[in-house]
Amino acid sequence: MAKKQSLFIAIAPFLKGVAQIMLQENAWTGLLFLVGIFCGSLTMGLAAIFSVLVGTFTAKFFKYDEGEINSGLYGFSATLVGVALVVFFEPTIMIWLTIFIGSMLATSIQHFFIVKKIPGFTFPFILVTWGFLAVFHYFPALVTLQPQTVDVAGNSDLILFPHAIGQVIFQGSVWAGIAFFIGVLIHKPIAAVYTLIATLISAGIAYQFGEPLHDIYLGLLSYNAVLCAITFAGTKRVDFILALLSIVLSVLIMIMMRKLNLPALTFPFVAATWFSLIAKHIFQAKRQEIPQ
Repeated sequence: MAKKQSLFIAIAPFLKGVAQIMLQENAWTGLLFLVGIFCGSLTMGLAAIFSVLVGTFTAKFFKYDEGEINSGLYGFSATLVGVALVVFFEPTIMIWLTIFIGSMLATSIQHFFIVKKIPGFTFPFILVTWGFLAVFHYFPALVTLQPQTVDVAGNSDLILFPHAIGQVIFQGSVWAGIAFFIGVLIHKPIAAVYTLIATLISAGIAYQFGEPLHDIYLGLLSYNAVLCAITFAGTKRVDFILALLSIVLSVLIMIMMRKLNLPALTFPFVAATWFSLIAKHIFQAKRQEIPQ
């Protein structure tokens, strides 16, 4: 029993690195996220493990803050880089090398944001992935694109929910989404409730803007909103207001990026959350200026 506990403690920072994709500092949550990823694809699961190992060991090599490492703060952007690259490209030697380099880059950029006390969220993952997508766009001979597959989604509100949270880590499997939801639920129940609300609101907005029903039910218009909801989930009125603001903004940004044929990734979430945090800061500053 003691050996098993020691092993779990040793791998906890890596599992938390996966869990932090949805801002959850919980090793069991990270384990459920990995189970969900493997439900979708063995290759994606292996890429997730490889990239979180590279990201976390990079932080250890450069002697970043041990507490931050143990909290998983240097694993989640790297994990997303790894999964994203095997979603877009065939897992050749070139892509595994790219995942290795990309995971280190994402960790280094994450460190910059942490040191500067800027809430970077998944922006390091976005920057690195956009960068490699641009490189391989101009040098296509280096990689092989993944064949385009058409995911089948029925028009059911019940599958909308697991699809929405599943797409946060590129998963179209209902079982993956269920595993992710349970992972969030066991760590922060209020955040799990917020994901359901975010899914309904985002799907409704997307429908009003005429987005394809197939894409809506696949969760492609909701996963950024889910991340926004998790970020601001709380029991105070201001928490709900900020969550609602960021949810609406994220969907509008997502729709715009789709119209421009740009790889959105989680940028709508980051942009909407930054805007909401800035709005909160301005409001609080103005409130303090008002004479009591």
